[in-house]
Amino acid sequence: MRSVPPCARVFIACVAVGATACAAPALTPRTPWPAVVLLALLYAGCEQAPRLRIAGRRAPEGMGTFFPVLLAGAFLLPPEAAALVAVPGGLLASVEQRPQWVRRVWRAAQLALSASAAAAVHTALGGRGAVTAADFPYVLVPVGAAVLAFCCVLSYLDSGILAAARGVPPVPFRPRRCAAVPVAWRGLLLRSLAPVGVHGLAGLMMAVLWRSPYGPLAALLVLLPMYVSCWAFAQYHHEQTAHRATIRALVQAVDIKDEYTRGHSERVGQASMMIARELGMDDERVEVLRFAGILHDVGKLGVPTRLLRKDGPLTPQERRVIELHPEYGHEMVRGIGFLGEARTAILHHHERLDGSGYPYGLVGSQIPECARVVAVADAFDAMTSTRSYRRARPVAVAVEELERCAGAQFDPQMVRALVRALGRHGWHPAVTADEPGPGGAVPAARQAPVRADNAS
Repeated sequence: MRSVPPCARVFIACVAVGATACAAPALTPRTPWPAVVLLALLYAGCEQAPRLRIAGRRAPEGMGTFFPVLLAGAFLLPPEAAALVAVPGGLLASVEQRPQWVRRVWRAAQLALSASAAAAVHTALGGRGAVTAADFPYVLVPVGAAVLAFCCVLSYLDSGILAAARGVPPVPFRPRRCAAVPVAWRGLLLRSLAPVGVHGLAGLMMAVLWRSPYGPLAALLVLLPMYVSCWAFAQYHHEQTAHRATIRALVQAVDIKDEYTRGHSERVGQASMMIARELGMDDERVEVLRFAGILHDVGKLGVPTRLLRKDGPLTPQERRVIELHPEYGHEMVRGIGFLGEARTAILHHHERLDGSGYPYGLVGSQIPECARVVAVADAFDAMTSTRSYRRARPVAVAVEELERCAGAQFDPQMVRALVRALGRHGWHPAVTADEPGPGGAVPAARQAPVRADNAS
């Protein structure tokens, strides 16, 4: 969104007026200005910290706002003073999209209202006295309520600006005219509770140390490990996002090239994951098996498109060319370290227990376990999906065929695991091929019975 719609500008103006009204009472000599100024400068510094480098690397994009200082201000200051803490950091925040000044005003006003609400709830429950006296565990009650209030206001304002940006009038108390607000609000609230709750505990530690004999300097020591933890988590999330983007790009390339099996890769990944979970594999290995299923046919990028889309039967020479795709795929993903044993599954998912598979003719336990999982998932989805040469078959027929071939082509343990998983969760395959030709007929040259040995 390069520009802010008029409806959103009105909403931002209303929020800014509300934030000004909340902070205005603090403009008196009775306000603890040293604490307000120090916390405001500290928060502004935290907003600029993502631009710094740790171990030679910048913080990942989307690291998010660092809330412990804001929440510490809510636990230490009156509501109107707590609102002021958010203003400098919000106005100086890094903003890439234009108009930048509108977005900065919005961020400052949103955080000021949220901090003010948190401070009001905290004060009403006697939290400031509990922090000063270090009255544990009661101090956790007002802190928890304050964090909840902070999340509620923040989420409601976020959902409001989203609705306003889509052209819905920003009338918070007329749900029929702003139906998107309550729906988005619930989702944003649930997602924010856990991370903001952790930041709230860090803010409580800061507030208790601030009021202790050690003073504000000791409170600042809480920020460094908290910031490093947030940076590391954001870095991990950024890497996971990059992994998913890499896999998505490869799968899209395969789907574009082999249009008759579009969507097949994702479903094989899902079936592989179901089998892995049924076998009791840990979450990390389940994720690797999902990657293996999704990328099992990536080697088709090295196969001539005319062979993948050929309507007639394949010649022995053409079949040998297609049977090279596991080796092509293994070479393509060799340098992608996060795939782990998924690379082995890509190479061996067409091996058979009786040794008649390809590319190396491995027998029995010589075939890696991950490849045996993907082989069953691949054949199952191929039989239950519509292809250019035949229609999809019912799940029961596919299961019967897998059981018939268990022991010769497939690992019986993997087949049983898939059957158990299907019994629990069911299977709802989508049509992955083009629609049948005129009259609903499948091209006669490629018609074939449903068999596991020619399913994929």
